[in-house]
This record gives sequence, structure tokens and C-alpha cells, in this order.
Amino acid sequence: MLSELYQTEGFFDEMMETAGKPRVGMQRIVEQLSAIDRVELYRRQREAETALHELGITFTLKSEDGDTERIFPFDLIPRIIPGKEWDWIEKGLKQRIAALNLFIQDVYHDGKIFKDKVVRESLVKSSVCYRKECEGLKVPGGIWNHVSGTDLVRDKDGQMYVLEDNMRCPSGVSYVLENRDLMKRTLPDLFRIGRVRPVEEYPAKLRQMLDFAAPPGCESPVVVVLTPGIYNSAYYEHSFLAQNMGVELVEGRDLVVHEGFVKMRTTRGLRRVDVIYRRLDDDFLDPEVFRPDSCLGVPGIMEVYKNGRVTLANAPGTGVADDKVIYSYVPDIIRYYLAEEPIIPNVPTYLCEKADDLKYVLEHLDELVVKPANASGGMGIVVGPHATKDQLAAVREAILADPREYIAQPTLSLSRVPTLCDDGFEGRHVDLRPYALHGDGVYVLPGALTRVALKKGSLIVNSSQGGGSKDTWVLAE
Repeated sequence: MLSELYQTEGFFDEMMETAGKPRVGMQRIVEQLSAIDRVELYRRQREAETALHELGITFTLKSEDGDTERIFPFDLIPRIIPGKEWDWIEKGLKQRIAALNLFIQDVYHDGKIFKDKVVRESLVKSSVCYRKECEGLKVPGGIWNHVSGTDLVRDKDGQMYVLEDNMRCPSGVSYVLENRDLMKRTLPDLFRIGRVRPVEEYPAKLRQMLDFAAPPGCESPVVVVLTPGIYNSAYYEHSFLAQNMGVELVEGRDLVVHEGFVKMRTTRGLRRVDVIYRRLDDDFLDPEVFRPDSCLGVPGIMEVYKNGRVTLANAPGTGVADDKVIYSYVPDIIRYYLAEEPIIPNVPTYLCEKADDLKYVLEHLDELVVKPANASGGMGIVVGPHATKDQLAAVREAILADPREYIAQPTLSLSRVPTLCDDGFEGRHVDLRPYALHGDGVYVLPGALTRVALKKGSLIVNSSQGGGSKDTWVLAE
């Protein structure tokens, strides 16, 4: 069914080179999928969805009508990446993460990149994610971006691009692990013919990295995961990671600054905490330093952090590297700090704060994708070719009101992957979010979150905008 009837429709397809012709190394997997009876395949899809409900693998969908708890839609057909291509991706991510860490360190200290006029100081310090409170901050081991989730896309020509960097509180890795478990249970035969690299070691690798990041002198560091609480859209992931690392999941009210250290309230009294994997934004971390109305953080935690008595991962202030305006300079940042050419290119980007770029963007709004510089989850994105006149008029007005806060990019023909739909297999657009841990070196999980735009023709893969996910197979070569 897949090999004979599936149509690529002129898009780059991750599994099929052309209709009826699988890509190199995927022939046996395609044959196995095609051999499964259609009724049986749909039964297994429903089985997977039932398992998601039973396991409580959900996210919170926010809307004007109120928040709704939903399963993260999952599609049985895997996205497959050849081993050699993954090696290239891994090398490119390690390069990018190393350069951005040096950039963040420089931004909050010597500012050499400003003095050498590679990036304008005013551009960086006008970012909503820049934290003046972090100027001069000495972070343990010089590591700011402990956990990264970098979004990649492939265009119709087959070229892979970095779409954006995520270094504040990147989410989604729990779905990578749960998707793999679902696939093993619902389509076990596929794993017998595909040499798929494992992803199950991620929690152990995360714990190892967090132990490494502990302040000097901590032989057996106490690690916790700090969550905003049960109403956060990624609470399932916070709980999942804490449980699989064997550490406590805490909220701000469970921690207190006492005698110069951060301590956790327990039934046996206060216990010192050495490393906090925080899953809440800078703004809510310490009401004495950031937002005074925050009830989610820990009063005084930044003072302990500045004194080197606790490690926060990721470090406060890291979000400056997520700014989509700064993103456009990352190729120059790589050249500046590493004296290397970027391995994975950026998507061509127009900065609305530049007069020439602004003029071009306003004249071609109906052709471009416009993005707010610091939004996440697909919020605020306007895809010109699919936008209404009212949407284009509104984004024009927003850009003119604050050009610094907008970028624009060409509308890419994102690659597609066969997806199980009501009438059989159809191509759906996807992106790719690999996860990396920065400790004693950079570790890239040999798998990723493939997000899929389940709506026909849609380019928006975010779960909050109707997207779902697939298991991502990195083949061993």
C-alpha cells in the first residue's frame, strides 16, 4: 500500500525517493509496512492512542475557551534518518552549541564580540531575554546551555537548515522516549529489520550531566527538577524525567534559602540541594531579582547561585541565544569564536530592524513567514501565503510598531513523511528537534522529536497548533 499508492507530490520525502521507490536503506522497512493489513494498521494506531491516554502522556492546550488536557497526537509511521546523515547533524549541533555557549559567556562578561563589531551590543541588550542581573555572573564550569533542543527543517532541495535554537527550557524529550516505547509495543516487527540506535539512555545521560555540573566539592550532589506545577503544559515531562533520573520533583514552595544554601523541605527536615534542573522561565525564578509577583520561584536563590553554592541548569540569561534576531547572527558567531564555517546553515532571514530588510518584508508579506523574535510554541507566526488580508494587515501594523521584535523568512517547502490518515498514507510536513546535553563535552541523543503537521497542507507542527509527533529512527551504519 505504501510503496505503490503513496505520492510524494513534488515534495522532498524522508522515506520515499519517488512514488514506489524507497530511499536507500529503507526498502525493507517500507516493504514491512506495506505488508501489514490496513485494518490491522489502524487497529495498532488506536492501540497506541489508548496507551497514551492510560499513561497520561498529555500536554495542556491553551485557548480562549479555557485550557484543555490532551494526548500529544502520535503517528505510527517512523521518520528514518541514515547514520551518515545523523553524524553530520550531530557534528553541526556540537559546533553550534559550543559557539553559542561562548557567545553567552562573552555577552555577560567582556563583550569582545561587541568591540569587534560582529554583533551590535544594543541589539543583544534590547532582547527581552537579556538579563542585566547576569552580567559578570560566573557559572559552574563555564557552561550556560546545559540542555538544548535545536529545531531543524529540510527544504524541497533536500538541504537541512537550523530553524531556531531553544536553550531556555526546551521540552519534548519525554515524547521521544515514550514514542520509542510505543513503537516497540505496536510495531515490534519493524525493529527486527531496522538497525535503530537506542534512545533509552537519555535520563541516565541527563543525570550524569547534572552531576558533572554540580558546584566544586560535591561528591554526591543532590539533584532536583524544579517545575512550575501541575498546571504547566509540560508537567508530564517534568515528572517523567525526575522519576527516570531517580531525583525529586519539586515546586518553588518546596525549596528555601537557608544559611546561604538552597535546601529542600523533607519529612526529616531541610536537605541541601546542589543542582536544580529548572523548568520555569527566568522571570519566575527569584521574586527578589526578577518578577516580584512570582509565586513559583525561590526567594534568594539567585544570591546562592552567584555565590557558587548551587547550579541552575540551564543558567539564567541563556535565553538571549534563543532570540530569533540573534539567531540570524549565529553563522558569524560560529566563525568568530571557533574560526570555522557553519556546518548546518541557517534559513535565510530578514531582520525588520534593518531598513532595507524592513522594506523588502513589507513589500512581500504575502510570500514570507513572519515570526516574533521571542515567542515560542508557534505563537504569533504568520505564514504569508496562507494568511488572510486581515492577518497580513495586523502583522504589518505590529512590525511597524516594533521592528526589532520581528524577523521574516522564505516560506520553505518542508520535507514530508508518510503519515497514517483517514484514507491511507499521505505525506505530512515535519521538522526535527534533536536534544543535546552540555557537560563534560556535548552529547547528542541519537534520536529526536519529529513533529508533524497533521492538518493537510499545514506547515505548523507545534502541538498547540494541531501538530503531533513520530518516532525518529537513527539507523546504525
